[in-house]
Amino acid sequence: MAEPALLQLRRGEERRLRGGHLWVFSNEVDIARTPLTALSPGQAVRIADAGGKILGTGYVNPNTLISARLVDRTAHALDRSLIVHRLNVALSLREKLYAEPYYRLVFGESDGLPGLVLDRFGDLIVGQIATAGMEALRGEIEAAVAKVFGNAALVWKNAGSVRRLEALPEYVDVGIGAHASLARVREGGLDFDIDPVSGQKTGWFFDQHANRDRLASYVRGARVLDVFSYVGAWGIRAAGFGASEVTCVDASKSAVEAVRHNAALNGMADRVAAVEADAFDFLKAARQERKRWDVVILDPPAFVKRKKDFKEGALAYRRINEMAMQVLERDGILVTCSCSHHMARQSLLDAIGAGARHLDRQVQILEQLQQGPDHPVHAAIPETDYLKGFICRVLPA
Repeated sequence: MAEPALLQLRRGEERRLRGGHLWVFSNEVDIARTPLTALSPGQAVRIADAGGKILGTGYVNPNTLISARLVDRTAHALDRSLIVHRLNVALSLREKLYAEPYYRLVFGESDGLPGLVLDRFGDLIVGQIATAGMEALRGEIEAAVAKVFGNAALVWKNAGSVRRLEALPEYVDVGIGAHASLARVREGGLDFDIDPVSGQKTGWFFDQHANRDRLASYVRGARVLDVFSYVGAWGIRAAGFGASEVTCVDASKSAVEAVRHNAALNGMADRVAAVEADAFDFLKAARQERKRWDVVILDPPAFVKRKKDFKEGALAYRRINEMAMQVLERDGILVTCSCSHHMARQSLLDAIGAGARHLDRQVQILEQLQQGPDHPVHAAIPETDYLKGFICRVLPA
């Protein structure tokens, strides 16, 4: 087999890679010696410094700002055996952490497979490919999953803005095996049915598992409002911990139907209600009607998807948190999160503080939240650290 093409960097531009990062930006490539235009999207490459020293193997997309991603520093071929090894390393961590097979199995760069996400729902694995390089390796990934997991089914849910940046088509497809239309997740002793094909992302948000576990101390006997509830993970977990009543709010009709289904599945239909409504509209109406809850949970979609959206997105975080405080009891608990990488932890805290000052409230930070350990943060890649949140006590000033 011929060696992959060479991608040579400009002088000094290897520092990020040597520091542990995996990305090469287009302006870091020495295009006079290795023109990007000679390479095709997804093509395997050997990445070298300006002196020709090989830094490792990866793949390239000459049409994107991140023009290459390093996959292996020993220059191993990008093949099934490498992916099998990475899957086994990733699996060994998850099997230490989780008693049952429900978790994020592969978290892209953090697990040495940039551009690939795999979520495990027992014998079903739902995958998302974000880059042309991983798309080119789809067959190798499927063969590796079959080798490591035997009879598991693999479904591809390949959609999203990152694929559009890479000029990749969006599609849903069965990679290996067969699967039912719904998948079952078990968390905290409760069962949830999710739709991996039509649902958000892969159908479930494993990154909040450990944070949902922390509700126990705050919701027993409480009236709980779960805003942006999706299929009811936060709200139904709260009911499982003894909340007296839970209201789940989501703008999606199918999500609201899923909340009702999952509440009934766990024998909680009498304590969990689901409302189809825009979150901002619901909170405004609740304030006007003087409705109050002991605990309000905010787990919104990313309001800051791009760096240039920060000002508008930060205002949205301030508004939603301020509105949530307006429907809290005088000594209430606010659980608030952001999955926007570009919204720093301090920026979220600033938004909470600004809302509290406007309402003449004081906020005590009781716990800080982050993504679960099946979404490990790569120490050299800050982009892998995206989820942050706080459990707050909100009091009159």
